[in-house]
Amino acid sequence: MKTKKFCLTEAQMPTQWYNIVADMPNRPLPPLHPATKQPVTKEQMSAIFADALIDQEMSVERYIDIPEEVQEIYRIWRPTPLVRATGLERALDTPARIYFKNESVSPAGSHKPNTAVPQAYYNRKQGIRRLTTETGAGQWGASIAFAAKHFGLELQVFMVRVSYDQKPYRRLMMQTWGAACSPSPSTLTASGRAALERDPHCSGSLGLAISEAVEMALQHPEDTRYCLGSVLNHVLLHQTVIGQEAVAQMEMAEADPDVVIGCFGGGSNFAGLSFPFLRRKFAEGRDLRVVAVEPASCPKLTRGSFQYDFGDVAGYTPLIPMYTLGHEFQPSDIHAGGLRYHGAGAIVSQLLRDGIIEAQSVPQTETLAAGILFAKTEGIIPAPESTHAIAAAIREAQRAKEEGSPRTILFNLSGNGVNDLSAYEQYLAGTLRDYAPGDAEIRRTVDLLEKII
Repeated sequence: MKTKKFCLTEAQMPTQWYNIVADMPNRPLPPLHPATKQPVTKEQMSAIFADALIDQEMSVERYIDIPEEVQEIYRIWRPTPLVRATGLERALDTPARIYFKNESVSPAGSHKPNTAVPQAYYNRKQGIRRLTTETGAGQWGASIAFAAKHFGLELQVFMVRVSYDQKPYRRLMMQTWGAACSPSPSTLTASGRAALERDPHCSGSLGLAISEAVEMALQHPEDTRYCLGSVLNHVLLHQTVIGQEAVAQMEMAEADPDVVIGCFGGGSNFAGLSFPFLRRKFAEGRDLRVVAVEPASCPKLTRGSFQYDFGDVAGYTPLIPMYTLGHEFQPSDIHAGGLRYHGAGAIVSQLLRDGIIEAQSVPQTETLAAGILFAKTEGIIPAPESTHAIAAAIREAQRAKEEGSPRTILFNLSGNGVNDLSAYEQYLAGTLRDYAPGDAEIRRTVDLLEKII
């Protein structure tokens, strides 16, 4: 039998993160201070983020060393396996070869510890005592709770209320690792109280949870900083350990991907897998398609507008150049809570604007059907977020069959779904519904944005 799983040794684990900004044909536009509309400075960002993370955010160096203390914790689960999905291939009767990078094997069950660990490390190194953050589906919240515990930091998590109710075991993971977890909107912050006053039954959003976390950090500048699990440059940078490993593993498999796929919320797992492959495209002219897959209910890449927008609802963050639905857009209550974000990171937005990557949107029922097929054929129950990448991979494999043209497909299995079984329960019961916002709904929140570009 041919090898199905390709594994690296600990000695082969990346020792540097890859910064794609160094190789982009057009670098992202700078974030702006909302009052002056001038590029934000390190000093202005220092009240929110640790200094070393700001340096990484603004860096144009191609490679940045991974501290040994971070590598030591990475070795708990890294390198992660690359797997050929032969069972899925047989079920689809496709000439395509399908591979997936299995990031579900981390202690938190997702790719998110790849950035949680260095963020906690740099904050501890600066003498910060307490972190605040938001989380959508809870994968990030659990991951930063795991990392904060390692470095002796206190942590306050604001978890989007619909996920707080849908996914109680992720909340319990955070609490087990010592974090405080509150549903957002909450009564702990002015932005949360204002949201509840507008709508006492508000199900929340990532943008609102970010507002609460940033607000709390700003109230305690002497010992508290904010951290986040997606969108910003330094977060995507940390995730590139995924793609660097995958490049080496695909070489072990004697396969070169024709298409690389990742689900998309703010960009972290998508970027982590795809950016090192894009480096080869830039440097060697490799013919490669890179596809970001988002929910049809929150379609910022496929139906949004490229504008400067806030990363949060209340307007505490700098203005970020992004594809956005408007920071006041309220996503529907889909189970892929990690993808319920109104905007996209600046790097990914620029790559899409330049036509270097593609974007697709997929309805919720198609993604869960793909997740069930994957579970039946490969044995892993995927997170609802990851099922978006699986659905797109299935579309590619079916197209290969229709066209009679073999191709190699690589996607990121960004997390497992053992704490998301309510989504599968609803799908199997036939009660799960699809939703896509109308043009007028999107236009209403986009039109509220100040037109800077």
